[in-house]
Amino acid sequence: MTFSSGDQAILHIDLDALVANWRRLGSMAPQAECAAVVKADGYGLGAAEVGAALQKAGCRRFFVAHSEEALALRRALTDVTIHILHGPTAGGEAELAAAKLTPVLSTPGQIAAWSALAKRLDRRLPAALHIDTGMNRLGLTDAEADAVAADPSRLDGIDLAFVMTHLACADEPDHPLNRSQADRFAAWRQRFANLKGSLANSAGIFLGADWHHDILRPGIALYGANPLDPAAGPRRAASRMAEVVHLQGKILQVRSVDRGMTVGYGAGYIVEKPTQIATVAVGYADGLSRALSGRGSAIIKGRQGHVRVPIAGRVSMDLITLDVSALAAEDCRPGTPVSLLGGGIDLDEQAALAGTIGYELLTQLGKRYRRIYKSAA
Repeated sequence: MTFSSGDQAILHIDLDALVANWRRLGSMAPQAECAAVVKADGYGLGAAEVGAALQKAGCRRFFVAHSEEALALRRALTDVTIHILHGPTAGGEAELAAAKLTPVLSTPGQIAAWSALAKRLDRRLPAALHIDTGMNRLGLTDAEADAVAADPSRLDGIDLAFVMTHLACADEPDHPLNRSQADRFAAWRQRFANLKGSLANSAGIFLGADWHHDILRPGIALYGANPLDPAAGPRRAASRMAEVVHLQGKILQVRSVDRGMTVGYGAGYIVEKPTQIATVAVGYADGLSRALSGRGSAIIKGRQGHVRVPIAGRVSMDLITLDVSALAAEDCRPGTPVSLLGGGIDLDEQAALAGTIGYELLTQLGKRYRRIYKSAA
């Protein structure tokens, strides 16, 4: 990719790869509907663009976190079902109903408010029901869910589409809580026998048929991250997804730094031999974690192939510095593209070096990049 004169960095987003990931996940449970989680602005990649590509591919059900996200997505996608995982905000129920949004109800108060609105509007309103099975975060408690099951009048005016829960440890396939949650959810589905069920997130899809149920809710795997923990061993190789994101910065300047000199803030990086240092226009304001200081790496395409080079010194707000001594001068001139995520730099590997997870790296991607969406459709 050639940078235009005004570009400091380019974020390539491969929508074809994203759609391929969605289709692959759906094929693992052909009896189920494969939805898509596009919260946090499509995990940092643009919910409208991601949603449009998936809708064109056949996805008809989307999940977001907040009401504001749902309202924004509705402006981009009209003929789809959009679920709000956090449920309706108090006082904002009417706006959601007017936009034909479908909240996930997690508390008795949300159920009562949604039912009351349905009565005022004199029409039935769609919703889903979230029952907690071990996450202890959102969802009805056992006692609250039991009260709803025992008294259907609490749901007057509400058309429940499905009952759901959320897995706490699906990225660790052998964790005992996975089976515990699957069994508890199966029991609750018997109490709500006429409803569909939704249990599996990205990692949950890889756990097998007992976790699939009727509606899959993949998120992170759509965007190219591996949903399984590295401790999953050989199974993790089987869950590797197609690469969706390729972040490229460009070299602004290259300088020779002599032995004993320092690079960057804090003078903590001391050069041990004559070194070529390239400065690249990406920093933590762009979502490249400061924790990658002295730990992360980049890839530059040279005449002899792709060369991995280390981050030298601290990641600052707008810049990083790389040790490009392994490259010929012709291969790292100002303007040369540098891959920081994708293009040979594995998202999960870079996240691990930063002491975090791919979710965080993706959702922190900044707004200063020129975004290029690739799609053959």
